[in-house]
Amino acid sequence: MIETIFNTTSASGSISLSSAILTIAVSFLLGGLISLTYMKTSNKIAYSQNFSLTLILVPTVIAIIILLIGSNVARAFSLAGAFSIIRFRSAPGDPKDIAYVLLTMATGLACGTELYGYAILFTTVLCLLMATLHFTNFGGKKFSQKLLKIIIPEDLDYEGAFDEVFEKFTISHDLRKVKTTDLGSLYELVYMVSLNENVKQKEFLDALRCRNGNLNITLSMAADAAEY
Repeated sequence: MIETIFNTTSASGSISLSSAILTIAVSFLLGGLISLTYMKTSNKIAYSQNFSLTLILVPTVIAIIILLIGSNVARAFSLAGAFSIIRFRSAPGDPKDIAYVLLTMATGLACGTELYGYAILFTTVLCLLMATLHFTNFGGKKFSQKLLKIIIPEDLDYEGAFDEVFEKFTISHDLRKVKTTDLGSLYELVYMVSLNENVKQKEFLDALRCRNGNLNITLSMAADAAEY
């Protein structure tokens, strides 16, 4: 009775209950492997739990869709029409997150076409590759740029005023913007700086404070062009 309910025929052949269960099981397990790799290679504080759960489900959903469509052109067009009604809105994500989404889609496609061996092989190799690139810090910068904002009085000549401090504490520095503030009584200088290795930020800021009259100084941990 159960086989009669679940056995159906598509343009590509018969879809058996055992085949559907195997497809779901393999795609779900591979999605779990991809999600686990994502969690291990991402910032443990910043990564999204919802995204991790999504990575588990996407391969299974795509595998089911491919399994049901088969080579039936009518079903494919019906599916395209149904998805055109749905609008997905989300902010652009991290490029690495997009790579994981593409990996889950490829895994789902392979499982949906019942190429389980290739699905397992490709997913395992790519997960190992992602883990290797992460733990070897491939492409990582040894020195990161930081955004430095310094408030100075209007009577201080800012050109060259901090050169000695920058030569001692930084690898490079670049003055990006100068603007007046507090009704023109103060200047705000915006620098992009790369600190020397093992430099104590407090010593760097204290040295700057001695030059700017102990006015406000802001050192951002990550340089963001939108901030200036």
